[in-house]
Amino acid sequence: MMLFAITSAAVVMLVQFAIVFRGPPPGFSPVPIARIAEALRTGRAPTGNPGHPIQLRYAADEYFGRREERPSPARDRSIAALIPLPADQVRGYYEWPVRDPDQDVHGSFSIGRRTDKGWLVVSISRAPALGRWRLAILQWMLITLFILSLLAWVAARRISRPIRSLAEAAKRARLGAPEAIPLHGPREIRDLGHAMEAMQTRILHQAENRTVMLAAMAHDLGTPLSRLAFWVEQLPDAARDRANADIEEMRGMLAATLRFNRDDRAHGEMVRLDLGSVVESLADDLSAAGQNVTVDPGPRMVVMGDAQALRRLFGNLVENAIRYGQAAEISWTVGQGYGEILVDDHGAGFDLARADQLFAPFVRGESSRNRATGGTGLGLAIVRSITELHGGEVTLANRPGGAGGRVRVRMPLAT
Repeated sequence: MMLFAITSAAVVMLVQFAIVFRGPPPGFSPVPIARIAEALRTGRAPTGNPGHPIQLRYAADEYFGRREERPSPARDRSIAALIPLPADQVRGYYEWPVRDPDQDVHGSFSIGRRTDKGWLVVSISRAPALGRWRLAILQWMLITLFILSLLAWVAARRISRPIRSLAEAAKRARLGAPEAIPLHGPREIRDLGHAMEAMQTRILHQAENRTVMLAAMAHDLGTPLSRLAFWVEQLPDAARDRANADIEEMRGMLAATLRFNRDDRAHGEMVRLDLGSVVESLADDLSAAGQNVTVDPGPRMVVMGDAQALRRLFGNLVENAIRYGQAAEISWTVGQGYGEILVDDHGAGFDLARADQLFAPFVRGESSRNRATGGTGLGLAIVRSITELHGGEVTLANRPGGAGGRVRVRMPLAT
């Protein structure tokens, strides 16, 4: 940007110097009163300014001045003395009045002397609004504007292209999929890229530390939970069963938390696959296990993805649909580079005011803290994590007519 500013200033200065030293004069030269007196005495128009000649004509009366011109008796006397004639035989009208009557005449004027045929008038009209000077300035201003606009466009492209690359890399970056940060462009953009690269490294390191910490906590909690399970065996049957159920719930929550952290930062190999086939295979397995799942197949939908992660994604959605809506209905469409999968249920629908909140870890759609009805609160968080790892997006909605909830998953098609 500094180079562009310096270049622009240099171009403007060069244009100004070119106009001043090589361009036409800024206006018409003033006419000496001696030349005017000579024209009035001889009746011949002298050579005036280039492109702006002195005109000679006759007028019927003494009111021959133009609207922008005003009389100046002192100047009339000076011109009359040079002819020579009596002062009342000369009448002049001038655009620019001056204090010194002997000074050259600037601007337009109409000066006449009385003759037998009327008034012999010597005149010069006002300079045109777009004279040679102004035309030269306008021309060079347009040329300069074009050159600077071209330079600005090149500079903007040089800056915006690496910025767009950085933005796209930032969108693609995930904990489980570190993105190569582009490090090209102007120095400031390269510095930004290095800073983003360092930030990504720190975030990945923190995520790794978080996973290690959670794994250590799960391991350390396993021992006291095992001892607790041993001691509860001495309780009466009813109390023992409730205590064992609570212990298993804690173990399940720990396992779910560890799985979520692993899924949030890693995925398997991305390959071309038919997502519709993955969904149909999952639905067949769940139906065989007695789950109420139906599929309305759509067109072939080829994406780049991890089949195991995608099965878990849609497995979580089906599990939620059955838990909260008694049944799951899956359908999909394809168009404009994306495949769109809908998972509908027959429940009460979603509170759309909490839609974003429901994707947060450990947030449950059901207010109860009972895992049997509310789950661990990680299902939708895992769904969003896997969807974003595949470059897609997931949104919550309600079915038309309020007949249940709807989850919409959009996945980019493989090219």
